[in-house]
This record gives sequence, C-alpha cells and structure tokens, in this order.
Amino acid sequence: MTAQNEGGSAILTKLEPFGISPAKAEVPKDAPPPGSQGPSVPSPGASVSDITATIQQLQAENRMLYDRLLRKQAELENMRRRMQREKQEYFDQANAGLIRALLPSLDAFERALKARDQRVPDGFFQGMELIYSGLLQVLERAGLARIEVLGHTFDPHLHQAVEIVKDDRRRDQEIVEELLPGFTFRQQLLRPSMVKVAVAKRENGSQRLGDLHPAGS
Repeated sequence: MTAQNEGGSAILTKLEPFGISPAKAEVPKDAPPPGSQGPSVPSPGASVSDITATIQQLQAENRMLYDRLLRKQAELENMRRRMQREKQEYFDQANAGLIRALLPSLDAFERALKARDQRVPDGFFQGMELIYSGLLQVLERAGLARIEVLGHTFDPHLHQAVEIVKDDRRRDQEIVEELLPGFTFRQQLLRPSMVKVAVAKRENGSQRLGDLHPAGS
C-alpha cells in the first residue's frame, strides 16, 4: 500500500464515529480511477508548452482537492454543532421534566412556611426554611426562574387568570394577587402563574375582560 493510500485509509478510519465507514465512503465523481497516477510527468526533452500544461493541470487538481477538503471540514463542523445542540436540547428536556415534577414539593414548602402553627417550635420552621432555600438555589442554578407577577400587567403567555376583580384604583388587567407561582426553565415556560387580575369598566359600565386567557391556550 502506498503512502497516499495509507493516508486516505487513516482519514476514513477517523470518520467512522460519524457513521462514515471506509466500505461505505463515496468516491467523488471527479476522482481519478484506481491505479491512476494523475498527470504524466514530462520527459526531459518535453517542450515548454507541455511542461506548462502539466503545471496548469496540477494546479487545477490542487485547487479542486483543496476546495473539496474545505467542504468536508465544513460538513464535519456543522455535524458536530448539530449533535452538540441536539444533545443539549435532550438534557434540557430531561431536566425540565424532573424540575416540573418537583414544583408541587416547592408549593408544599411555601404553604407550610406561611401557615405557621404557634404550637410548633420556631426551630422546626427554621429547618424547613433552610431545606427550602437550599433546594430552590440548586434548581435556580440549573436554570429555574420564578415569574414576577405582582404589579405587572397580565400576559396570556405567562399568566393564567383564575379570578377577575373590579377595582378602579388599579390599572386595567393589572395583577393584584398571585395564587400559585409560575416558573420558567432556561427561558421556556414551565408552569404559568395562577393570578387574580383587576379589570376596569367601560363608560357603559360593562367589564373589559381583554385577553385574559390561560397561558398556553
């Protein structure tokens, strides 16, 4: 086996992890046939025109091979990026499912800390607060973020209106109370916030409900 053939086999071997095996590797249409030595080497007595033609042919083949090399490198880089992106999307989906399953536990912690029983020692609730804050910090480092609602205008993409109240002192569709916190994970909605929304009245006295539709509907 010549050095050129050995180098080609080494390149094909490196491509095997990408699903390209030497047996299945496609031979370019413009590749020289097996056993071909490329342009013939001019004889010592060749004319200047023959030598010039051979040089031009070699330069053309060199440009063709270099262009083919650049295309293959670009294809491999695009494949690497696509595989990395798909891998990250897979991990994000798996993490999102796990964190979504933990949200009811966070809700239970919050309800328990708000409804303190005076007969229970303060040390018990302090321990619960430490556990709750530690768990929340771990989830936040993974990409969990709580949706801020109080004082904000209702957003059907992030909030779900559970109750509507008339309040002329509030802006129309202003959120006045959070009934259940909502969360995002890596800028994607994980759970909409359940909220109470204030609505204004029109001049004829009817309520202006606007677009108070559940998030995701």
